[in-house]
Amino acid sequence: MVRLLNVYTISAFAALGGALFGFDISSMSGIIGTDQYQNYYANPLGARQGAITSTMAAGSLVGALASSFVGDRLSRKVSIQIGAALWIVGAIVQSASTGVPMLIVGRLLAGLCVGLTSSLVPIYQSEIAPRKIRGRIVSLQQFAITWGIMIQYFIEYGCSFLDSTASFRVPWAIQAVPAVVLLIGLFWFPKSPRWLASKDHWEEALRVLAFLRSPTNDINDPLVLAEYKEIEDQIRAERDEQSNSYRELFSRKMRKRVVLSMAIQMWSQLSGMNVMMYYVVYVLKSAGIANSMLASAVQYIINVVMTIPSILWTDKWGRRPALLIGAIVMGFWLFVIGGLLMQFGEPNPQLDQPYTWIVVGHPAATRAILACSYLAVATFAVSWGPVGWMYPPEIVPLRIRAKSVALATATNWASNFALGFAVPPLLRSIQWRLFFIFGGFNVAAFVHVWFAAPETKRRTLEELDEVFEYGEPLWRSFLGRRESNTLDMLARDIEVGVLKIGRPSHVEATNAIPENVHSNTSMP
Repeated sequence: MVRLLNVYTISAFAALGGALFGFDISSMSGIIGTDQYQNYYANPLGARQGAITSTMAAGSLVGALASSFVGDRLSRKVSIQIGAALWIVGAIVQSASTGVPMLIVGRLLAGLCVGLTSSLVPIYQSEIAPRKIRGRIVSLQQFAITWGIMIQYFIEYGCSFLDSTASFRVPWAIQAVPAVVLLIGLFWFPKSPRWLASKDHWEEALRVLAFLRSPTNDINDPLVLAEYKEIEDQIRAERDEQSNSYRELFSRKMRKRVVLSMAIQMWSQLSGMNVMMYYVVYVLKSAGIANSMLASAVQYIINVVMTIPSILWTDKWGRRPALLIGAIVMGFWLFVIGGLLMQFGEPNPQLDQPYTWIVVGHPAATRAILACSYLAVATFAVSWGPVGWMYPPEIVPLRIRAKSVALATATNWASNFALGFAVPPLLRSIQWRLFFIFGGFNVAAFVHVWFAAPETKRRTLEELDEVFEYGEPLWRSFLGRRESNTLDMLARDIEVGVLKIGRPSHVEATNAIPENVHSNTSMP
């Protein structure tokens, strides 16, 4: 019988933090094209609309930078709860806003939440997941993001028919609901066993591991003990080194990994996906599509559906192929969109619109642009979307993981802020050339991943410390040939009595695991 509370359900529930990220992305896309919003906020265009949209990303940047300290000090779980509380306050302020300044404050508060949760949810998921399904577990974050985007957009689409300010106040208020559920529900979920071990809560760490890995909560299960032993050995080695984690972030040994994790997050933003998410209504109207709100809805459905293959098979086909193929294919679609707009577009005679280039009288070109937009979103959803979140926590050791992921996520939000602010005026100034720029970014991402990013699938988080030490060119690891089996070997040794787990030698006896803990210990 499958237990209700397991790694999948815990990770899926924590992924509500990702859903808040999704609500953020579409909190503007379904509203900025409505007359109600434009009339109430005095038709914000260009840099003014960019400032409103990007304020959420500015708050997220601050939240992401703070997540390393908060997550290490208070635990991943408690920090996610703090983020949920901030989101609730931000949603209330946005829905009650009486002008642009108050709206910006509300989006800034909500952004602090998204910065915390977008950093810490993938860490929490990766630290509770077995290595063989870690990619699948962490990709639940991206799946939740896509659901958040779609749900919020359809709420906004339905409310757009209300002929009052309720058309945008109701969606902004409703987005507090998942945060309330997340805040309350997490009280019944365990903390990360790796975080517990790093704080010398060894007995609780072992019980949580048994709860996550053994159907009977058996702390003497060989696989449970093997994973515990690996965590113990890593923490002992880290304490023996007595390293300063802040200084180590950019040490010669770690610099390449930290920069790579930051680059992966940056490229995921520069892929052009945010143009298709934040400002898709503008893009489709510029392409000559009359009912752009409905056409955008189809895009969000595609985003959800195409994330599913990545959840199911990323642990089989690997991270590296997904990033490489995703970058080159998405770049192709963006080049096609830019070329079609260049060939069949013309200056927009209505200068008070957010776009100054429009396709008129070319229905085949309009349909082709729409199709390429859908295909670009589908490509991102199956590649960079989920892999961009699972990769950064995988390539750094526990002692600097929260800080490294915080920097990576901060890079994501810095890029997000720049794009959110710059895209509206760029759509008015350089028009179709914008898509060529994003296509070029994808080509650059392909080159960087080819030469710098190794395959990480099916390795334990501890084993990945060794990946960068092999000395062979990283581009040769396209298929991730050297698959790990360390845990299986440890488990076999424990089972036959070759290796025994005793009292942790690096902690005091009061914090150590008792020698004879009964196997029926249950989850606290």
